[in-house]
Amino acid sequence: MSSYHLDHLQYLETEAIHVMREVAAEFERPALLFSGGKDSICLLRLAEKAFRPSDIPMPLLNVDTGHHFPELNDFRDRRAAELGCKLIIRTVENVIAKGIAVPNPGEISRNRLQIPTLLAAIEEFGFDCAIGGARRDEEKARAKERFFSFRDAFGQWDPKNQRPEIWNLYNARLNAGEHMRVFPLSNWTEMDVWEYIKRERLEVPTIYFSHRRQCVRRRGQWLPVTNLLPPKPSEDVRELVVRVRTIGDIISTGMVESPANTVDDILGEIAAARVTERGSRADDKASEAAMEDRKKQGYF
Repeated sequence: MSSYHLDHLQYLETEAIHVMREVAAEFERPALLFSGGKDSICLLRLAEKAFRPSDIPMPLLNVDTGHHFPELNDFRDRRAAELGCKLIIRTVENVIAKGIAVPNPGEISRNRLQIPTLLAAIEEFGFDCAIGGARRDEEKARAKERFFSFRDAFGQWDPKNQRPEIWNLYNARLNAGEHMRVFPLSNWTEMDVWEYIKRERLEVPTIYFSHRRQCVRRRGQWLPVTNLLPPKPSEDVRELVVRVRTIGDIISTGMVESPANTVDDILGEIAAARVTERGSRADDKASEAAMEDRKKQGYF
């Protein structure tokens, strides 16, 4: 008698596809959050495997801060078109104009302003579920998530009031106005994501690979020089060979010096890294509780 054993990536893939199909079965109006980053690229491939040859039965939703890397938005638009998916984009600029979000005086980062933008989009389209690419290994607040993360009528998350998920059974019951965030990649690591990208031969935005870019040193990391982040008179601008490990706003995404030109190069760097993936995000470094506070208010 022969037996079939799944390897590590196959197990993670099977688990994630199961979660995707549970979403399709349990919710009436789900959406898949798609930024064009490496985690959401894996989500799209998993959605393909979960539902093909049928169309992916949910639109893609993107919250555009207006501070995105151009390479990321170009990739986002092209990939959605290639898959024939409906892409819904809602911008922070628009919710500011409508008075739904109000920037604080002197506030540069738009991380906080993504929260009302996302919640307004969920209300506008009546989404009862939003699938995201968050992983538990990213940082402490993410590690507290379940696969199915309940959000109340205000879009808020309570880490002390989550539903049990025994034997891979998920409680999807909702009252009017409530919704669920679902994270199929919960048990994946940064290494798993890149191993999957390699195995599936997935295209990723070019900024994940080494390239030349002008940078300035701030708060212990290299930040890209842009119109949104001009250098101060006292700062030296250096042209470096860099890449990104994780992508946020262009004003807060730290660049890492790297010669990595291939996925194999990136896998080697991750194996030797002593800094966490989100250690290169200035918005997360500002406070250990930054992510958890944002999540409680309705962040991704």
